[in-house]
Amino acid sequence: MTDKDKPTTRLATHTNEELYYRDQALVGELMGNISFTAAMFTHIMGRTPSAGEVTILDAVLVTLMEHGLTPSAISTRLTYHSAPEALQAAVAAGLLNVGSQFVGTMENAALLLMQLLDDPAGFDEAARRAVQDLRAEKKPLPGFGHHLHKPDDPRSPKLFGIVLAQPGVSGKYITALKRLGEIVDGVLGRHLTINATGAVAAALLEIGVEPRIMRGFAVISRAAGLVAHIREEQDVPTARTIWDLVEHEIPYAGNGGKKS
Repeated sequence: MTDKDKPTTRLATHTNEELYYRDQALVGELMGNISFTAAMFTHIMGRTPSAGEVTILDAVLVTLMEHGLTPSAISTRLTYHSAPEALQAAVAAGLLNVGSQFVGTMENAALLLMQLLDDPAGFDEAARRAVQDLRAEKKPLPGFGHHLHKPDDPRSPKLFGIVLAQPGVSGKYITALKRLGEIVDGVLGRHLTINATGAVAAALLEIGVEPRIMRGFAVISRAAGLVAHIREEQDVPTARTIWDLVEHEIPYAGNGGKKS
């Protein structure tokens, strides 16, 4: 392997007197002068965000931070109950549930929007075909539907408003998502809400975040929410109640070891 072929990193280095995030001095430039959101975006995306992009990302992170006693929070609480000496393990257990069914659906929603916008048949025709195909295959439409928020998810229009209020935002992806919503309603013959993860997908596309890294921002946000669940678990334990509830609601259905 030649020096030219050796892997390198552009993320961090240090001297005896200073530490660097990319090429910015941590002590001399960043600490006390930049928010965590701006520093995080710069570190991940490799460019400094505008003030509007920071506002958008802050709104996204706040939107995704807390979702109540969903599988990720339940996993965190049960793991903390089993291993209270390892707070990080409980957070990690919860983050493992940020997948394709919860929160991570933003990736598929973003990819769908991009594919529809690039389809040579035109957006509307491509959208109708995609919705019909997913319906025929009995697959969920990423970014649409919610079991609680009906007829509409209140977070989505709020997020759209925040994004579109920022200078330099084209609105291309939000416009496309809204149009997709109209087509979805027409194909289904009923209204299906654009959910928060669908709105987040469009918001992140508007600031140049690729679908392949979107879930990373959800993981960062959800980590904070899971730490809150641990702190509450310390003061008001629920894990044992959850365990007892499962034992009661899911009875053994075998023959107790008896031969038939």
